[in-house]
Amino acid sequence: MKAHFILGLTTLLLMSNSCKEEVFKGPEFDSNFAHVVYFWLKNPENTEDRKAFEASLKKFLATSEYAKTKFIGVPAETPRDVVDNSWTYSIILTFPSKESQNNYQNEPVHLKFIEESSNLWERVQVYDSVELE
Repeated sequence: MKAHFILGLTTLLLMSNSCKEEVFKGPEFDSNFAHVVYFWLKNPENTEDRKAFEASLKKFLATSEYAKTKFIGVPAETPRDVVDNSWTYSIILTFPSKESQNNYQNEPVHLKFIEESSNLWERVQVYDSVELE
């Protein structure tokens, strides 16, 4: 009985790990430089504005030469005093170096995204960090 339980648990864990690998898309998190951006849309309830923002953001990230990890998020709606759920979208991008991130800032697809979408947001907040040595 105990052997069957251990065999079943092992099988379940192996299947779980293989599913995670299939779902994961894109490069792993590069801890050299993280660029986290929060966007507050002017009209967050406007479906057309959201569609336009998401389309522009996805096009930009799909064609960025420098950004490695490319995560787009929305608030998780976790109601705790220390959690800010007031923003509309976030992105987490990683870069192999600060220089690469600097190049990204002037990348034509990044500038095009800003041109296309800046009229949709009222606030942007950026947090950049490098790995603790």
